[in-house]
Amino acid sequence: MLSSIFTGLFDTTATSVISVSQFVLCIAVSLVIGGALAWVYTFRSKYTASFVVTLALLPAVVCIVIMMVNGNVGAGVAVAGAFSLVRFRSVPGTAKEIGTIFLAMAAGLIAGMGYLGYAVLFSLIMGIVMLLLNILGVGTHQKDTKDKTLKITIPEDLNYGSAFDDVFEKYTDKCEIVSVKTSNMGSLYKLTYHLNLKDISQEKAFLDELRCRNGNLEISIARQEVNVNEL
Repeated sequence: MLSSIFTGLFDTTATSVISVSQFVLCIAVSLVIGGALAWVYTFRSKYTASFVVTLALLPAVVCIVIMMVNGNVGAGVAVAGAFSLVRFRSVPGTAKEIGTIFLAMAAGLIAGMGYLGYAVLFSLIMGIVMLLLNILGVGTHQKDTKDKTLKITIPEDLNYGSAFDDVFEKYTDKCEIVSVKTSNMGSLYKLTYHLNLKDISQEKAFLDELRCRNGNLEISIARQEVNVNEL
């Protein structure tokens, strides 16, 4: 029973002609796999509708390419790879997006070779792994909620090198100035700091003390973002 499920669909015939029923079956399985992978990708993740639709259709596209080159993996992968790079030609993708693209391509390639059982098994295993990683929050940096980016504007006569040292020592564990920029014809300085707050509940008190030092000029504080250019 299991051996028949994992037997290649095209292994039992010497002819290179693919029947309509085999063609439709491969496409149907590929579409189901694509839909499942798209759902897994959207689980607790940020996504765009266009990427999800592309991900759902990609296994079927790769499957057709492989079938039309009569199982020639080298030629099929070359053509399908060119298709997959179109998305990333102008807009860089994240590591997660690129990894999911390759996963969908691999599933479509296996289905296009006629090994539908292996294609389903591979997609099931990888889908479960993706779900577990999302549920466990691997790589989400949840413990780094105290890491902040502070942007503060000060008048030109205020020495930014030591003006806030005592405030930073009181409210932060670490603090680093990452950029200094002049504005308003040089009469103002805009400073950017990366810092780690000791107590997130004291954020307002921290900002109030800074406002007293910088003459109530503009101050903003935000979560410190990880670099999006992952590759």
